[in-house]
Amino acid sequence: MISSNNLRISLDRKESGADIDFISHAHTDHIAAAKSSKSVLASMQTIRLIEQAHNITLAQGRNEQEGFRLIEAGHMLGSRQLCIENEHLGKRVVYTGDFQMVRSKTSRPIEILDADTVIMDSTYEDPSIRFNDKNEVETAMQDWARGRLEDGIVIFGAYALGKAQELISILNDAGIRPVVSKKIGRVSGVYTNNGIKLEYLSAEEHDGDYEDALRGNFVGITETRDLQTIKAGLGMAHGKRVFTAVATGFAKVFRFNTDAQFPLSDHADFSQSIEYIEATGAREVVTYGANAEAFARNLSQKGYNSTPFRSSAFAAKAENNKYLEN
Repeated sequence: MISSNNLRISLDRKESGADIDFISHAHTDHIAAAKSSKSVLASMQTIRLIEQAHNITLAQGRNEQEGFRLIEAGHMLGSRQLCIENEHLGKRVVYTGDFQMVRSKTSRPIEILDADTVIMDSTYEDPSIRFNDKNEVETAMQDWARGRLEDGIVIFGAYALGKAQELISILNDAGIRPVVSKKIGRVSGVYTNNGIKLEYLSAEEHDGDYEDALRGNFVGITETRDLQTIKAGLGMAHGKRVFTAVATGFAKVFRFNTDAQFPLSDHADFSQSIEYIEATGAREVVTYGANAEAFARNLSQKGYNSTPFRSSAFAAKAENNKYLEN
């Protein structure tokens, strides 16, 4: 939680005592406060995605608050960073949430502001993890899908919010109109309503084009957790070989039980995080999330003034200047 301008704001967490709950984007691990919050600060796209993907109606959602600015994070549709202008101290703090430094086909580019302190996502804290060039990853996926499509059915596993829509766009560029699950179809509808062109066939609509696609070889996208079940069912129903792949940055870290895996990430890796820090000119970096300890340690070894976000580290600072609290 942060305190500024006489308000206490939680950051992608459910915390008692918060006046406002900031939700940076609609991924499940960032919306814990959505159901019970009396006042959510988020982009309108994020609010809509929470309603469509998670079936949660927010009691009160707003996209602006005096003393705070929402700026693009580049992670997915609606993703925002939170810029806190502390008038009393004359300082600026930016909380990144999940962010991406390279361009995405389905989200606006990141906006980077000068800042005194950055509270930074720690998803990829390891300096040894470096993402491949995104154009190369996209081309590899397109080539693989086209090649396997000649011999059977191709199914990609991806997160339903954000990654699936990026994958649809990548496949569209290769002339492929994928079949998608009901949930992915609903989320993709929010994207198209926000001006992002996506061509897909949804299981929810179940129209003639959808039925025609299932009669031949096709490319599909489903949630990663359902991939093996879908593979088995399609193999039995169609009597064809089913090729599977995943599209995730964690393909750089883990081995998946699929025919192929592609490191398509919507996060910044360690070197890209340093690029972000340098661009802000921040004198202090506060790491946030599950890997905060390791990320702070690795940044400190690179010469940055970095500390994990925790009460023991910030109790004195919060007490003395009401700047950061946890």
